Amino acid sequence: MIKLINLTKLYRGLRAVDRINLKIEKGVCFGFLGPNGAGKTTTIRMMAGVLKPTEGQIIINGHDLSKEPSAAKQCVGFIPDRPFMYEKLTGLEFLHFVAGLYGLDSASMLDRRIGDLLGLFELKHWEEELIESYSHGMKQRLIMCAALIHQPKVLIVDEPMVGLDPKGARLVKNIFREQAAKGTTLFMSTHSLEVAEEVCEEIAIIQEGRIIARGTAGELREQAGMDGNLEDIFLRLTQGEG
Repeated sequence: MIKLINLTKLYRGLRAVDRINLKIEKGVCFGFLGPNGAGKTTTIRMMAGVLKPTEGQIIINGHDLSKEPSAAKQCVGFIPDRPFMYEKLTGLEFLHFVAGLYGLDSASMLDRRIGDLLGLFELKHWEEELIESYSHGMKQRLIMCAALIHQPKVLIVDEPMVGLDPKGARLVKNIFREQAAKGTTLFMSTHSLEVAEEVCEEIAIIQEGRIIARGTAGELREQAGMDGNLEDIFLRLTQGEG
C-alpha cells in the first residue's frame, strides 16, 4: 500500500532523509519514531506531496506520487502537526469546503458522511460554531474528520496526540485502530512511545535521516538486546544507552 524507495531529501547538502526504503501493507498501523531533527516530519511531508524528494520514489496504492500526483493524493488523508484551518468558518462549513476540494458533491451522501464523522469525533454539538471558538483538541479532531472525509486508503499522521486531553487521545487511538481494521493503512509519526506501542503493529526508528531499526515492539527489544519499556529500547537504539 505504501512503498518508499531510496527516498532522499537534501537541504543545502545535508541529508535530512537518506535513502529510506520501506514497504507497508494494507491495514497496518505503522509507527515512525526518532529524535528531534531525525527526519520524521520531512519524510511525512514528502509522502503527503508537500515537499518534493531530491531522489527516490513514493508509491501510494500503486500510484507513483511524482508521476500521478492527483491519483496518489486522492488515496491519502493527511493530518499535519500544524494544520491550517479557516477559523471564520463553522466546523460544518469547513468540512463541506474540504469535501469540495475532493470533488465530493452528492449532497445526501455527503451530509451523512459529515454527520457520521462529527459524531465519531464527538463534535456534533459544535458543528455550527466558528472554528476560532474551538479548543486546540477540538481543532485537532476536526482536522482528522477532514482527513477522513473522502475515505482514504492511506492515512498519514504527524504527531496526532499533541494537544489532546486523555479522553480525546483515547478516542483517537480507538478510531485509528478501527480504521486499520477496515483496511486503511496508517503511517504515524509520534513522540509518544506509549502511543506507538499501544496502537502500532510495526515501528521504525529513524536517526540522522536513516532507518536504524524496524519491527514490532518485541522485535525491537530483541534488536536492542534487552527487555523493558519502549522508552528504554528507543534510548538503547538511538544513543547506545542501556
